[in-house]
Amino acid sequence: MTLEGRTILVTGASGGIGAAIVERIAAEGGRAVIHYGRDEARARALLESVGGSGWIVGADLSSPDGATKLWEDAVRQAGRVHGLVNNAGIRSETTIDDDLDAWQSAWRHEFQVDLFAAVDLCRSALRHFRQHGGGQMVHIASRAAQRGYAAEAMPYGAAKAALVNVSKSIARSFGKDGVTSVAIAPGWVRTAMAEDFVARFGEAAATGDIPTGAMATPEEVAELVAFALRPSQRSLNGATLDVNGGSYIR
Repeated sequence: MTLEGRTILVTGASGGIGAAIVERIAAEGGRAVIHYGRDEARARALLESVGGSGWIVGADLSSPDGATKLWEDAVRQAGRVHGLVNNAGIRSETTIDDDLDAWQSAWRHEFQVDLFAAVDLCRSALRHFRQHGGGQMVHIASRAAQRGYAAEAMPYGAAKAALVNVSKSIARSFGKDGVTSVAIAPGWVRTAMAEDFVARFGEAAATGDIPTGAMATPEEVAELVAFALRPSQRSLNGATLDVNGGSYIR
């Protein structure tokens, strides 16, 4: 029970990776604050599935004040929060042939959800952690942050790359305050988004450049997140952990 007695806020927790993270936290003795954007019923079902030990909080991370309100609501319900998992994310598509308004809108929306909301949560969490003896952060980035991304989804890769840099800056700047910050950079993960891609383009389009021949599962990612959240893993501070089956090796 390596997370026993610890409370972790997980954003985007009603989705595939987020739900697996919540389940893993519960399995290791922790309690999750389950954030959802729209699907309250799914968030409630997830809370029920882990024995009702935790809380659910709704927040629109596409709103400029959504992340700050989320943190305030989480603390109001849970009290002391020991960890933050920035998992919520979107994947916007736009091309250089789109009109300028559509191009700029896609970039701004992507960065609001995948970066600006995350850094606002980091700000709130860091202030809370400094007052209460430290805490852990895990940021779900992407292989795209490391190697670049497809032309039609450049905003996603750029936002995730910035998130990795934020994680490193936090690690360097706040380690002395008992804070650790770790980024996890998956390749393809077997989620609903991946299944949609496979339905459109075929399995080989997703797994063809993965030496292991398979996508990661949400449970694999969740196991690694829970490990990084352990207070015993202080020396992981600043790391970016690749979970891509060998499709990108630094």
